[in-house]
Amino acid sequence: MFRTPPYRMTNTGKFSILTLLATALLTLPLMAIAKTAIIVTPLGNIEIELLEADAPQTVANFLNYVANDRYNKTFIHRSLSEFIIQGGGFSFIDGNALDVEAFPAVENEFKVSNTRGTVAMAKLSNQPDSATSQWFINLADNSENLDNQNGGFTAFARVIGDGMDIADAISQLPTVNASGPFTDLPVINYSGGDITEANLVMTAVSEKPLAPQKPAFVMNAGLNDAWYNPITDGQGFFITVFPELGAVSLGWFTYDTELPPEGASVSLGDAGLRWMTAVGAIDGNSAVMNIEFTSGGLFDTASDVQATDPVGSDGTITLTFEDCGSGLVEYDITSIDKRGSVSIET
Repeated sequence: MFRTPPYRMTNTGKFSILTLLATALLTLPLMAIAKTAIIVTPLGNIEIELLEADAPQTVANFLNYVANDRYNKTFIHRSLSEFIIQGGGFSFIDGNALDVEAFPAVENEFKVSNTRGTVAMAKLSNQPDSATSQWFINLADNSENLDNQNGGFTAFARVIGDGMDIADAISQLPTVNASGPFTDLPVINYSGGDITEANLVMTAVSEKPLAPQKPAFVMNAGLNDAWYNPITDGQGFFITVFPELGAVSLGWFTYDTELPPEGASVSLGDAGLRWMTAVGAIDGNSAVMNIEFTSGGLFDTASDVQATDPVGSDGTITLTFEDCGSGLVEYDITSIDKRGSVSIET
């Protein structure tokens, strides 16, 4: 096991690592935090994950109703067993069913299939871009039907957790024909006469951020060290984690106990201490890193370092740690057509 670099450095130095690090920081992705909404009902809450990447305008439209409290005091007004439950269209105030005040219709964004557990927007027949406030939960795989009519129904969310248990329970309630748009109205403890708020599946919707799930292990500064391959002699990695920047740099070197011939070319695995650097953004316990080969920069000379142009165009390394004592380097070095993996220990 080696801890210090050998006598000669022929491929890179501080310049290369800083250049790659600066490039990586310019392209670091923001941590994506999915949003969820909670549909509150008398039978329990239904949590839905909003599919912003697939239906951005529809999600924004839905959240606009939430932000303006237009989904408060609403109710599930349509229930069709093994098909859908539908809400968002009507509120119940002072004993009266009223239309939810609608914003302008949103453009259809059909992309996600209407399978069980998806939440989609209702719309007028033969008018693909007519969705306003009404939404429905698919109780079954309705893709064959709803994906192929009226431009396809835009699924903008997905029920998560035990929410489908609640949706199924609502669908199993008895329904009555209260005329108009309420021909399939689900009711609670209703035995006839006027329908009151207590007889309805009242709903309210609020937004809730979904915290990103943390992996079992996260890259941290405690990994900063010289790591090596216990099987192959002379293969090592210097790893530096920058937690505050969300980035990690890796220097891969090979070395030999004898000085290689003067003018020996740089090649992965050659004898002599030769370096390759890589930098990338941390994603939990792993990072996909851009590779850069460099040349020159001997410790005992004033020669300049020559870097790849464009920076990081030699390929990628995926660095993964399962714990603080072992990791895996997977490489795809397109510039020299080499691919493989190396297990590492510290």
